Amino acid sequence: MHSYIINASIQIVPIVQDKHPYEWVDEAIAIIEQSGIKYEVGAFATVIEGNYDAVMNVINDVNEYLYSKGCHEWITNVQIQIRSKGDMTADEKTDKFKK
Repeated sequence: MHSYIINASIQIVPIVQDKHPYEWVDEAIAIIEQSGIKYEVGAFATVIEGNYDAVMNVINDVNEYLYSKGCHEWITNVQIQIRSKGDMTADEKTDKFKK
């Protein structure tokens, strides 16, 4: 894949009863924070931004973390936007709405 900036949203939906689902979500967000990738936490998903490999690595790392820590079951919802000849940033899509 090319090295332009892409963005993606990742939403983790834990299907568990061992602890509150938000605890698993918070841990997933910590993995994203530790990656060093640009991100913005939202109420329903976290938007991440970087080159294709970095974004896909973070998505993989979140799932690997949940697996390694014994999360019984979860759904990972991912949306990815890619532009083939240039960067695709979240700011490009949302700046007009910021006050």
